[in-house]
Amino acid sequence: MPASRYLQTGTQLAILLILTFGGLRLSATSADEPTKHRAAPQLERQADRSAIRAVLDAQEEAWNRGDIAAFLTGYWHSPDLTFSGSNGIFRGWDAVQARYKKNYPDRSAMGTLDFSNLEFRFLGPDAALVLGHWHLKRERDELGGVFTLVLRRFPGGWRIIHDHTSASPKETNPK
Repeated sequence: MPASRYLQTGTQLAILLILTFGGLRLSATSADEPTKHRAAPQLERQADRSAIRAVLDAQEEAWNRGDIAAFLTGYWHSPDLTFSGSNGIFRGWDAVQARYKKNYPDRSAMGTLDFSNLEFRFLGPDAALVLGHWHLKRERDELGGVFTLVLRRFPGGWRIIHDHTSASPKETNPK
């Protein structure tokens, strides 16, 4: 029995060392960027920023021509898509589409959309967080606020998997 006890203790110690030093290795390499992007982080991340910016630019263009269907192609077409806003949490692509169609039933309600002050944070090789401001100019008023997007890279490109959009009080939205 004593040899079995030493074997069990040795195995536990080996597992503990692997977890400890493996965890240190992971935290040391993933603090800022994934290991695979360290060779050329500026170049690769710039390409990702440009690809994500292209998704947002396409959304602005679609919105500004009154095309909600094209605007929604920037979102992950999945029941796992989430949108959070002042009216609650919407789950699934169909619910997000219904929300946009209800809140923006026609071209005049949509106005002209502009995204600005974008900040990119990469969470891994295939995930990013984007913070920014939105501004909507309509004939009757102007609205604006902030948003946080979580995007994921799919084989077909970057898509928004979560959107949290908040409106700012009117006095902070210059006309």
